[in-house]
Amino acid sequence: MSDRVRVVQFGAGPIGISCLKTVLSKPSHIELVGVIDIDPLKVGKDVGDILGLPEKTGIIVSADANAVLSATKPDVVLHTTSSFLARMYDQLILCASHGANVVSSTEELAYPYHRHPSISVELDRVAKENGVTLLGTGVNPGYAMDALALMATGVCNSVKSITVNREVNAGLRRLPLQQKVGAGITETLFAEKKATGMFGHIGLVESIRMIADGMGWTITRIEEQLDPVVSKKQVVTPYLTVEKGQVAGIHHHAYGYDGEELLITLDLKMFVGAENPRDEVVAESDPPMNLLVKGGIFGDTATVATLINNIPLVMESAPGLKTAKDIPLLRAFGTR
Repeated sequence: MSDRVRVVQFGAGPIGISCLKTVLSKPSHIELVGVIDIDPLKVGKDVGDILGLPEKTGIIVSADANAVLSATKPDVVLHTTSSFLARMYDQLILCASHGANVVSSTEELAYPYHRHPSISVELDRVAKENGVTLLGTGVNPGYAMDALALMATGVCNSVKSITVNREVNAGLRRLPLQQKVGAGITETLFAEKKATGMFGHIGLVESIRMIADGMGWTITRIEEQLDPVVSKKQVVTPYLTVEKGQVAGIHHHAYGYDGEELLITLDLKMFVGAENPRDEVVAESDPPMNLLVKGGIFGDTATVATLINNIPLVMESAPGLKTAKDIPLLRAFGTR
């Protein structure tokens, strides 16, 4: 890719801020041309001031997405605003209507066809009409518990089942993630939040669907279970303190069945104080496959990397709504 890619950052929360820092660290490959966010503490400020840089960038954060996209005409929008597709898919349509490819961290966009069939059809239509690619990705979903599992089967002659285990020490992660898993709350409050259906990790169902479709497997039933992990001791993070007996995080698992046959097991533990962080893919296969990432994939850094490393891939892909299994093998971009 000879010319620099023109990029707009849509959403300047913790992940968006990290994206901005990484984009600005790759000046020979990427040109940051705009930033969109609705936070009144950021709107109207120079990106350099928000990031604490010694010099201004000349790029001012704006809440007017249409104006930014019209003025900058980006090649790619890095989109980091919400986990829930129904709340923000109009943002994706706006980006596509301006002729911009989109790489988004929205978890439900990672494999949206079953949870949001009508929205998926609309996004695919608008993307194709405008000749752009829309991609939902991230470390999980988008890599650790789905794309990595599919790649692991590439040397297998046959596969009977796939199990993915992911354990994350949430105490090393950003505050919003610690709050997302309920660190420091009571079990009673955990149960109340769980009852809303908007709590815990978003994406295990999407990962099961991606794996199954990638393997050509039929899934007739998906079961999910979300339980609290209760801390056995006091744990202090840079952001909060979890007392003994309080919730430290979540144990979220999902199972994909074809009839009574269990084909896919996803087991996610994400809690403050986890002592065995790891990512593991185990396939009952020929030959047997067991991939282990000791220490685990650090989610905050890896999420940013997946977003930015997908920039050249979406630009080279055929137009439409895509998933991690549809595009070329992910690899680092702009590292030298």
